[in-house]
Amino acid sequence: MLRMFLVLGLSFGFAVGAAAADRPNVVIFLADDLGWNDVGFHGGDQIDTPALDRLAAEGAQLDRFYSTPICSPTRAALMTGRDPMRLGVAYGVIMPWHNNGIHPDEHFMPQSFKAAGYQTAMVGKWHLGHAQQTYHPNERGFDHFYGHLHTEVGYFPPFGNQGGKDFQLNGKSISGEGYETYLLADEAVRWIEARDKERPFFLYMPFIAPHTPLDAPDDLKEKYADIEDEREPARSEQTDFTRRTRKLMLQPSARPVYAAVVDAMDQSIGRVLDALDREGLTSETLVLFFSDNGGAAYATGGADNVPLRGGKGETFEGGIRVVATLRLPGKIEAGSKMTSIMSAMDVFPTLAEAAGVPLLNERKLDGRSLWPAIAEGKPLAREELLFFASETPISGHFNLTAFDDEWKLVQEVKQGLLSADVTQHLFRISEDPNEYNNLAGAHPDVVARLAKAIHRWRHLHPNSGTRAQLVPPPGWRAPKDWSTYPVPIEDLNETPAPGMPPEFALPMLDWQHGEAGRLIYDCEPYELLGGGLCK
Repeated sequence: MLRMFLVLGLSFGFAVGAAAADRPNVVIFLADDLGWNDVGFHGGDQIDTPALDRLAAEGAQLDRFYSTPICSPTRAALMTGRDPMRLGVAYGVIMPWHNNGIHPDEHFMPQSFKAAGYQTAMVGKWHLGHAQQTYHPNERGFDHFYGHLHTEVGYFPPFGNQGGKDFQLNGKSISGEGYETYLLADEAVRWIEARDKERPFFLYMPFIAPHTPLDAPDDLKEKYADIEDEREPARSEQTDFTRRTRKLMLQPSARPVYAAVVDAMDQSIGRVLDALDREGLTSETLVLFFSDNGGAAYATGGADNVPLRGGKGETFEGGIRVVATLRLPGKIEAGSKMTSIMSAMDVFPTLAEAAGVPLLNERKLDGRSLWPAIAEGKPLAREELLFFASETPISGHFNLTAFDDEWKLVQEVKQGLLSADVTQHLFRISEDPNEYNNLAGAHPDVVARLAKAIHRWRHLHPNSGTRAQLVPPPGWRAPKDWSTYPVPIEDLNETPAPGMPPEFALPMLDWQHGEAGRLIYDCEPYELLGGGLCK
């Protein structure tokens, strides 16, 4: 009997290996705060982006690709195919002093690819949890992790966050000399060249670039030192205010250094693409590039999203419609453009279908596969609303949206201690993609319908999910080395903490909380007396 199981196991392993060998490799490049107008193939002429322009020329532009307005929610959506609102990370990013992450029961994309025979690696910025080992990249499907648990670690050593060093290789602190963006390229190229050539690979490369605080090698800063900040207004109250204030205070523009940072990122992407060429992998590697949110167009950010409105942190198009391309020679028409709405939640099911990888998630995905629309050039209508939110950077100031192929509602909610002011912006987005004409007054029925949908959607947020927090709790201190910070799995209880209420009381308490947020994780509320019991 044992021999029979061994034979069957070996046969199954051979079959998986053989099937995996026929599947495309996957490389995902993720920029951090890249502007819509900052790449050549969108008409930008101030910054050299030959690598990104090459991807667009050799593959498809994903012309209506949407990320969330801020960082952690996009990464959560990308990894899980699920809505960041229900995951508890829709409103704010995971800060160093937070102890939360994405629920360990959530299934991550590299776990499905790994189960299908792929070797998996992540090189770059994580930003999805760091307080316990269950949140660590090596526990979420990545065999290999080189990079940073946090954001804003700087571009040169010591790569610190809040005073603590944050640079590691598979949980062990490492030292790196040089420019961070180039170091990531070094590691990605090294890993590709050293890979097991008998199996396909899944490589996730999330850059810190071009996030603030901006810095670049001297030669690139010199290259862009004389460019003029000729950006048109963002048509965003806060963003344009910061730019005017910068000029009044005679502060230098961030645009030149931002351009240098983007150039360096493009060079690093080019080095990885060149490695694929040298290894003879170009025709059998699916390459996706996109930005985690719209460009940081405010004064210190330096990005340009024009003609789109607004930028990072906002739910106008400039904050959520991002630069995106997808290349797979022989499967995707070179120089094509996919105009169907696609979001970060759709990446997991789309890439899995493209690669023939079975989805192993147990919870229902909120994303959908766009592979037929991309590979066959068939438009795919958006039948369900797509929602995004942000409470960053101002606590109590929410930016919200719901939209489909025709209509888009943007809500700006300013919540005080005794009040809440709501500004409604309604656009017929199919005809007005740059959001010039607010039709809220002319179509109150559409506003009411979309506003109700946003309200119900916000009920999904866990009561203890992330919110805007720019500073830590008073007196909090960072570790000297972030690689030592995650609590080891063996030092944790085997199951998630139940919370304070007794189990029998949770359903009623959850219902009573209503719009204050869910107490029961992944609760899809029924409508009942204005609240909702879990389905």
